[in-house]
Amino acid sequence: MNREFEPKLVTVLKEGYSAKIFGQDIWAGIIVGIVALPLSIAFAIASGVKPEQGLITAVIAGLLISAFSGSRVQIGGPTGAFIVIVFGIVQKYGYDGLSVATVMAGAMLVLMGIAKMGDVIKFIPYPVIIGFTSGIAVIIFTSQIPDFIGLQLLHTPERFLGKWIAYAQNVTAFNGYALAISMLTVLIILFWRRVTDKLPGPLIAILVTTAIVHIFHWPLQTIGTRFGSVPHSFPAPHIPHIDWDIIVKMSPPALTIALLAGIESLLSAVVADGMTGRRHRSNMELIAQGIANIVSPLFNGMPATGAIARTATNIKNGGQTPVSGIVHALTVMVLFIFLGQWASLIPMATLAGILVLVAYNMGEWSMFAKLFRSPKSDIMVLLTTFLLTVLVDLTVAIEVGIVLAAFLFMKRMIDVTEVNYLNQGSDKDEWVLDPEMMDAINIPEGIEIFEINGPFFFGAADKFRDTLNQMKRRPKALILRMRFVPAIDATGISALEDLLRKAKKSKMEVIFSGVHAHPLKVMKEAGIVKMVGDDHFYWDIKACIAFAKKITQEQ
Repeated sequence: MNREFEPKLVTVLKEGYSAKIFGQDIWAGIIVGIVALPLSIAFAIASGVKPEQGLITAVIAGLLISAFSGSRVQIGGPTGAFIVIVFGIVQKYGYDGLSVATVMAGAMLVLMGIAKMGDVIKFIPYPVIIGFTSGIAVIIFTSQIPDFIGLQLLHTPERFLGKWIAYAQNVTAFNGYALAISMLTVLIILFWRRVTDKLPGPLIAILVTTAIVHIFHWPLQTIGTRFGSVPHSFPAPHIPHIDWDIIVKMSPPALTIALLAGIESLLSAVVADGMTGRRHRSNMELIAQGIANIVSPLFNGMPATGAIARTATNIKNGGQTPVSGIVHALTVMVLFIFLGQWASLIPMATLAGILVLVAYNMGEWSMFAKLFRSPKSDIMVLLTTFLLTVLVDLTVAIEVGIVLAAFLFMKRMIDVTEVNYLNQGSDKDEWVLDPEMMDAINIPEGIEIFEINGPFFFGAADKFRDTLNQMKRRPKALILRMRFVPAIDATGISALEDLLRKAKKSKMEVIFSGVHAHPLKVMKEAGIVKMVGDDHFYWDIKACIAFAKKITQEQ
């Protein structure tokens, strides 16, 4: 039975769900919910939306992702990967624009899943992923500098270099209290891991630093002074206004959100597979992410995806099924309703400290450095994606990075495809290694053999034409050996048609040897088989040479 589009929750319930596993899921879900609380607030504020919108996303999207997920242990919600793109959309189009873009991205993800694009997205080249992930980390770090050191800037430039120039010009106006709280937050999170994994470091840091600020009345900005009181109830669902103009405007950012959500969630699912020894259903995972992103904006939520760190936390604390993810969402909801009003007391410097560590952990810096030992083309893709992310725009970076990676892939396919002219002057040692070519060593005059090794795509078609031009004179019969051609595209077909037209003019017979099923199907549909005739196709090279000899003797 094909379960490709069956949520893992359904699979788990079919297999049988014990009280012991339920207890483990409950505990893991509560722990991850506590971890998600401060992170959801921090991601929302850094993204330019209200703190409660991050919590709403963790509840609504987290619940739906777990309910429909193609992974048993995936935890969904707002993540650092979205900060840059969400902030840019909110600044330019407001939350209304963001909600439309998120709904559109959700629809795209559902369609990607239905179209079975999960495996394709999962194999986006690593230099592209590391390039924009590290770029996002740098931007997140840069955006947190004012709150980290307590700078009060009247106007913060939009661009990366402009921000750092402004910071340098105003660095003497830093707030020592803010810097102390930020550093204390970082130290607590780093050293708390040595104490216990049962309670999350960010939560302990928030409790300690918030208490210090309010006991000693330190003059620092808090969530309350910047955003006002934090609501502790869910808004009524509403459908965002959508018309054709806003669909056109929001299409590029929506595609970026969809790609980010797809890549991040599938990476998280792959990491989870490595930790649990199980396999996720990538297409169902995309559909789950799509459903969550369609519904989240209806409650004033923001984009969501699979969160690698929270998923790993879930696994380490014993989570085994999607029930733990559902419990995580319910835990955030309970904390939001009963403790949400106290969130306004949290210092902004504390959140900056949390996000600085998020940026550092997100950066994949060791892998970034390791990629510099890769081929120059990979380094070019890495640096281009990274610099475009940091200096220009994330949307542009992803689009250019993927296009560059596609061109790189095509170049490598061209490089591995060979077109060999096996004439009487060829290296006979190579022929001897091929038992089937033993009879071809003494082929008579008037017969030439060409062999194509690799995909016969548009780049290889030029190689094919160039190799054909090496012939000093037209033979009576030309054998094209294609036993190592797994696929052929329209340009390859065009090259064959061009060869057949020239062959007809010069009265040269073209015979095909070793054509596999897929290329043969394409050649039949394109009319190549009809042009030369079925009797000009042989699998065995010896039979092909015998047929060529017969033709040349008859001419």
